[in-house]
Amino acid sequence: MSEQISDHAGRSGLLERVQAVLPARFRRGAAVVPVVRLAGVIGAVTPLRPGMTLSGVAKMLERAFGTRNAKAVALVINSPGGSPVQSRQIYLRIRQLAAEKKLPVLVFVEDVAASGGYMIACAGDEIYCDPSSILGSIGVVGGSFGLEGLIKKIGVERRLYTAGNHKAMLDPFLPENPDDVARLKAIQREIHAIFIALVKQSRGSRLKGADDVLFTGEYWAGDTSIGLGLADGIGDIRSTLRARYGDKVLTPVIAPASGLLSGLLGRRAPGAGSMAALDGLAALPDEVISALETRAIWARFGL
Repeated sequence: MSEQISDHAGRSGLLERVQAVLPARFRRGAAVVPVVRLAGVIGAVTPLRPGMTLSGVAKMLERAFGTRNAKAVALVINSPGGSPVQSRQIYLRIRQLAAEKKLPVLVFVEDVAASGGYMIACAGDEIYCDPSSILGSIGVVGGSFGLEGLIKKIGVERRLYTAGNHKAMLDPFLPENPDDVARLKAIQREIHAIFIALVKQSRGSRLKGADDVLFTGEYWAGDTSIGLGLADGIGDIRSTLRARYGDKVLTPVIAPASGLLSGLLGRRAPGAGSMAALDGLAALPDEVISALETRAIWARFGL
């Protein structure tokens, strides 16, 4: 009998020692909630500076939902919006993975979850924010410039050749055509209706505001957003997860791929250094425009 007790104690001691050297998420007795941060303008700001896209975040989401012993997945969102297509694609991928893995999704809004950023936030089963967070902007926006007066002033003649009556619709170097504006607004209304349906499906009976309040493109701070049913409560990620899963909850951050492998894949061919430098100079105007456009999108929300 004493030998059996000694053998059992030895196995227990061995298991404890093995547990001690395992990564935290593989140890017994602690809840695991992987964290994915989704931040920035959604879609391509310019061809040379892509923003948040499904292809860019898909691997992180799959790793998060595939985490061993996960009790839920936490998404930290900080985005002023962007492409409605990419926003909806990311939303759908989150909901698909949540259904496949049977895991709840908890969303934590940082500075802003507006427009497409709020669409992604709707993928959460629950949405938490800071009192100063900005949420909403459930609408569609598009803009351009009218430069026909400028090119006349500097003596430039516009020559444009098309096949198709509406191929040059909304060309900034031509006078604005009311028919073209009407066509654009019809497309915007269609996209807006898709956005509204997504929010209603996701938030359901939690929505408290009338349609002519919630879906005008207006946005609100945290407490008002909660009152309107756009969010569920005030809460930061650490306090909320500890209150729900205990003080020992583990929150591994799922980051984009980096390090040696990405460096090897991104290595330039021999002799490409001088050409790369020239490419960098040629890209400067696009980089400046990209930075200005990004700054303008964030500035819409006072950020």
